[in-house]
Amino acid sequence: MTAQRVLALSELTRDTAVRVEVDGVPIAVVLDGNGEVHAIGDTCTHGDISLSDGFVEGESLECWAHGSAFSLRTGRPLNLPAYEPVPVYEVTIDGDDILIDPAVTKEVN
Repeated sequence: MTAQRVLALSELTRDTAVRVEVDGVPIAVVLDGNGEVHAIGDTCTHGDISLSDGFVEGESLECWAHGSAFSLRTGRPLNLPAYEPVPVYEVTIDGDDILIDPAVTKEVN
């Protein structure tokens, strides 16, 4: 699989998540307050809720339903009730295009 265009950088608003689907994989794409683009799995591991409907705070995305926040860098939950991480995807910026390959996740420590 190769990286696919998911949306334009100009379509993102800072500190807001946008849900995209690539080859059936739901992904939350976030432009953080520092201007960095992140892509994490869009489904909360606690309640099967779309994370892109949640709240971006700093480098985290909080699920609106039960309050679990996930690191945009590592995918790890930062608080309960979630305890399983979500995947984090490599993001490539090509001009104004945001490219993601859902088969390529970041290795995080």
